[in-house]
Amino acid sequence: MENINKDDQYSLYELREEDLDPNPFKQFGKWFDAAQAADLVHPNAFTLATSGSDQRPSARMLLLKGFDEKGFVFYTNSESKKGSDLSDNPNGAICFWWGKLEQQIRIEGAVERIDDAEADSYYASRPRGSQIGAWASEQSRVIRDREVLESRYREIENEYEGRDLPRPPYWLGYILIPSSIEFWQGRPDRLHDRLLYKLLPEGGWLIERLAP
Repeated sequence: MENINKDDQYSLYELREEDLDPNPFKQFGKWFDAAQAADLVHPNAFTLATSGSDQRPSARMLLLKGFDEKGFVFYTNSESKKGSDLSDNPNGAICFWWGKLEQQIRIEGAVERIDDAEADSYYASRPRGSQIGAWASEQSRVIRDREVLESRYREIENEYEGRDLPRPPYWLGYILIPSSIEFWQGRPDRLHDRLLYKLLPEGGWLIERLAP
């Protein structure tokens, strides 16, 4: 096995308790705005980790489609692997990594479906090609070759020519409602800053510093 000995020295910023907003969603907003301003490629990209009835973790990249003080919204095919996992175990973990800013955000919590009207509205706002793709792809299923996918795309395209496409019944919106949110800022010599918001049983958030 080849060892990778490169040890990055992070030195851009520091993260102090007195600089944090007491509201983790507002703190996320500050960092997310900075990530967008830094001209990152897909600053809304995150890893979603799930685990189904087999208790085996599975992770993949998604795009954040919205957030507020309830949670973090994404959309997917409910018949996919992640959709199946969330049906069996409605809990998940999100991780953002913004290397240019030497920052990471980890979010854990319960996952719920958003209402159909909101999902309909977002689906209608998508580019038409993406709408067709949602119908054409049986996400996570084994297919013979790419032609199967492209042929199905053409069929849907022809079927709905000149008409609006309805949202597929299996294409759903989800919201991760956090019980914890951790902000990680890279620092030199592995002495990184890690500040964790934990949701208290009575409401409100406890902020704790974690060892890196």
